[in-house]
Amino acid sequence: MENRKKCSLTPRTPDYRIFSNMLNSDSTISWMHTSGTPEEIGYALGCYGRDAVHGPLQDTQLWKDITDKRHYVRVTQLMEATRQFFPQQWSELEGLAEGLDLPFEQVFAWNSRGDLLMDTADGCTSVMLPGPNITLAHNEDGLPCLKGYCFVAEVHPQDGIPFFAFCYPGSIPGHTFSHLQDGRTLTVNNLRLQGQGSDIPRMVLSRSLLSCATFPDMLDMLEKYPPCGGFHFSIVDAKTGRLVSVETGAGVTRKRQVSRPQVHANHALFHPSLTVQHITNSSHDRQLRGQALLALGIDDPLQILRDQCQDGLPVYREDKDDPDNENTLATVVFSFSKQAITWSIYSDRQGAPAFSSQTQYDTASINRGVASTFS
Repeated sequence: MENRKKCSLTPRTPDYRIFSNMLNSDSTISWMHTSGTPEEIGYALGCYGRDAVHGPLQDTQLWKDITDKRHYVRVTQLMEATRQFFPQQWSELEGLAEGLDLPFEQVFAWNSRGDLLMDTADGCTSVMLPGPNITLAHNEDGLPCLKGYCFVAEVHPQDGIPFFAFCYPGSIPGHTFSHLQDGRTLTVNNLRLQGQGSDIPRMVLSRSLLSCATFPDMLDMLEKYPPCGGFHFSIVDAKTGRLVSVETGAGVTRKRQVSRPQVHANHALFHPSLTVQHITNSSHDRQLRGQALLALGIDDPLQILRDQCQDGLPVYREDKDDPDNENTLATVVFSFSKQAITWSIYSDRQGAPAFSSQTQYDTASINRGVASTFS
């Protein structure tokens, strides 16, 4: 891809801190904290992930395919739409490119990868358990070469609600799993919808959800900007106790209230594009296995997400020869009660969580959920 002039790094220190409150010393996931304007946040994220991007990521065939000049016209169109409709995310991407010390077009293309190519090494499995005490759990599957380089970013926007999100180096937050201070929580799965163009990069749309002030605003955002690559969102609103499943992409958004235990293994289950999607063998097997475990009455999300049954491809993915070139890089479990949200993040199939804490609230002050994580 032909590139405009590379962003030059300015002589400044990125606003981030590395937290050392790790529960498991063997964890491959780190935790960083940043704050400020969208551009400042992007810059800090770029600086934090720079070594990984300039190292293993740029050596992958996927990076080379995404940044190839054949996508120039398409990337330019997506850039124009993002700058017009999502100025905050545009600024964050500019800061990200500067922090990465890479041309903006390359970084933007990478953050549009699911809109440029159907197969982008984004797998993932989500478990949704409704009821008086909701549980939302998720396996984040990605490029095996990034194990040890991914991190959780705790972000305090200058204008917005603090949140934390699992991040890949070189990518903006919002397309993996995220938790906002007010209790809204979401997990995201890739949908491989075929033959449909995108007006907005799906990762820009998912990032914008973390800037929405309320749960209804999130749903409205997904309805307003559906022309993007395919994503599935599991979203919990602690304030109302709602758990919704949303499939969006190919110009259509469909949402359902979750009223029974469900598994979603990154292919569309109720979207109109059911017949024009690509379902990998792994996605197929994980969906069937997850549903079978739920049918057996298993309600432990870790037992489901860590499953490696020999019949078919596993839910928890560790094979260096995985057919989709994906491995499980993190597992998260969010448990919602009337008093608090308890969450744990795991970097491996066994052992203690890397990080674990609570977001505590009461019904009178739920919109200012306070926890040590966000202090």
